[in-house]
Amino acid sequence: MARSAPVKRAPGKADATGVPTESAQHELKTLILSFHSVVAVDTVEEERVASLVAAVASELDMPVFEWTLTSGLTSQTTEWANRSTAQPLEVLQHLATLQVEGIFLLKDFARHLEDAAVCRAFRDVADAFARTHATLLVTGAGHAFPPDADAHVVHFEMALPGAEELEQVVATVARSLRDRTGADVTLSRAELGELVQALTGLTCNQARQAVARAILSDGRLCGEDVARVRREKAKALGQDGLLEYLPHEDNPFELGGFKRLREWLERARIGFTDQARELGLDPPRGILMVGVQGCGKSLAAKSIAREWRQPLLKLDAGRLYDKFIGESEKNLRRALETAEALAPCVLWIDELEKAFASVANGDQDGGTSQRIFATLLTWLQEKKEAVFVVATANDVFRLPPELMRKGRFDEIFFVDLPDASERADIFDIHLRRRKQEPLFFETQQLVDASAGFSGAEIEQAVIASLYAALYAGEDLTSAHLLRELDGTVPLSKTRREDVERLRAMAAERFVPVR
Repeated sequence: MARSAPVKRAPGKADATGVPTESAQHELKTLILSFHSVVAVDTVEEERVASLVAAVASELDMPVFEWTLTSGLTSQTTEWANRSTAQPLEVLQHLATLQVEGIFLLKDFARHLEDAAVCRAFRDVADAFARTHATLLVTGAGHAFPPDADAHVVHFEMALPGAEELEQVVATVARSLRDRTGADVTLSRAELGELVQALTGLTCNQARQAVARAILSDGRLCGEDVARVRREKAKALGQDGLLEYLPHEDNPFELGGFKRLREWLERARIGFTDQARELGLDPPRGILMVGVQGCGKSLAAKSIAREWRQPLLKLDAGRLYDKFIGESEKNLRRALETAEALAPCVLWIDELEKAFASVANGDQDGGTSQRIFATLLTWLQEKKEAVFVVATANDVFRLPPELMRKGRFDEIFFVDLPDASERADIFDIHLRRRKQEPLFFETQQLVDASAGFSGAEIEQAVIASLYAALYAGEDLTSAHLLRELDGTVPLSKTRREDVERLRAMAAERFVPVR
């Protein structure tokens, strides 16, 4: 049987019972049968990997051995153990002498390859196993292989747990705590579905912890715990700083104006329906919003998720970069995988230009920005899950031109400074938000005085005026606001040339939101 060409990535996931789905099992079995001597799984969920390996080994009638730094090499099916192989170099030297067609599961092994002797022995074993048809399966979280070792490795991706597996997690935790603490479980079928949806995007261990905390907080599990679990998920997804999660129930943001954008969104929303799927239509990909800073791009992203009753994931593009080679690309893949697991959802990529301003000069960062850019372009072009991307950019001139061609985004919208009627609405919103009655103010004077101001600048003028009034022991009046506006130089003046240049470009290429 000839050795196959290298496979770069293979998707896989396990089902509710811990036994792998046919897809995951088939993918791993294919890699083993095609003589890939080293398979790496980047995951913290070792028990899911163990279930997958056990199922594949059973089907192929192959023995499974496991190695850890603390226990050495042990058999998964017998009492056999070799404690003298606890050190990385020792186990590799031992494996090189074997003629067993089996699967050898090495946990947290990649970090030991920084040692030159271990790396050399690892490559020797990889070559030997290609002949004996044995397989090294290396697991660990965030592991990186040296380039010479990585040439022997195929990377197998474990998808996040799906609905069936998460439902099993809920059942297992609920049964355990009911038996141990007498917890009361009163979930209806519909409430269970909502709870499972709330857990989507978490690992099995994170889901177990979230459900356990919900039960132990009051001794019961019911429909009211769905909101608590969503808050737990928001904390879990935000731990690494890549993504911020906002469920639609906690999203208070509403969008005024932006007539053309709102009309476009109403049409695009049809793409999420069953009728669209029956016609072979893919869900809408997303939009890119460019324009003057502080004019509502971020608010629009938040309000789209609210209007569509979908969770919002915010990805700060500037946080993707990591000092270690390969980690930046992994950060992006992990964020996109989480978004797909949460679909349907809105993925807001904020300040897109920060991540890709160096693409044209990728040698400055070792090609990292180019690799991240290629990963995002491929995903935008090929994604099948209902992840609606809202990308925002303040400096469109720093964006690579490839991002702005049709097919990456469904449409590109330009957000200009607010006109007179919109400025009146903005004053009304921010005065009411701070318990001020707009009828008591000279709205027309405020609108005239704020010509050229962005929405964010108007909001700051209201806030600063309130501080001044409070300091003086007075009620807020139009005079306070006019004084603050008169003393503010808006961005449209301080960067007049940039704003005019952007408007000229938008007039020819982009769709206005109004």
